[in-house]
Amino acid sequence: MEKARSFYFLALSVFSAVGAVLTQALGGWDSSLQTLVGFMAVDYILGVIIALVWKSSQKSKDGSFESAASLKGLFRKGGILAIVYVAVRLDLIVGNSGYIRTAVILFFIANEGFSIIENLGIMGLPMPAAIKNAFAAIKRQAESTKN
Repeated sequence: MEKARSFYFLALSVFSAVGAVLTQALGGWDSSLQTLVGFMAVDYILGVIIALVWKSSQKSKDGSFESAASLKGLFRKGGILAIVYVAVRLDLIVGNSGYIRTAVILFFIANEGFSIIENLGIMGLPMPAAIKNAFAAIKRQAESTKN
């Protein structure tokens, strides 16, 4: 029993340390990164639900769930975080204090948001124009920040 408990605390400590290093590498666990990660999780889960229940996935030939497509989706989400890391490092080199990171995160928040809207549409949920307009405004802001 004591061994299992020690292993549990060791695993928890390692997981916490890795999480701290990753969030630091991504510029800190601020509200913009929390929003991006939350939207990425919602989009991924909705994509899996669309494939399993509605069988309307655009990632497979017949619209049903495929583990390879799901794994590719996870790698894409990881790629988004890799781009955020690159933006953080560029900000450090250029001395922008988060300017590039913010633009990149806003761009991907809008991208994930549009994907969430699309997935909810496949599920038959109506989407208020205010939500669509908000994501469009965020995307415009991110694109104007890039110039």
